[in-house]
Amino acid sequence: MALIKKKIVIRNKQGLHARPAALFVQVANKFDSRITLKRDKEEVNGKSIMGILMLGAEKGSEITIEIEGDDASSAIAELEKIVSQEE
Repeated sequence: MALIKKKIVIRNKQGLHARPAALFVQVANKFDSRITLKRDKEEVNGKSIMGILMLGAEKGSEITIEIEGDDASSAIAELEKIVSQEE
């Protein structure tokens, strides 16, 4: 079982709010892996829209995505695209 940790800076001008958070959760739920997002001392389930919104991750924020499971490498590839897009 793979464990991947990656620090990413949010580039989307809206940060991880409403639409980007919903897209993140939609993609995260396609995978069996456990997905956790961390910002500062906050840690939330990456498959929970309420959790992601509670992070308050704005543009320029650094988050850590931690993915544990057999499909972790596929999951990180897709999820990283969402948070690093500059929409």
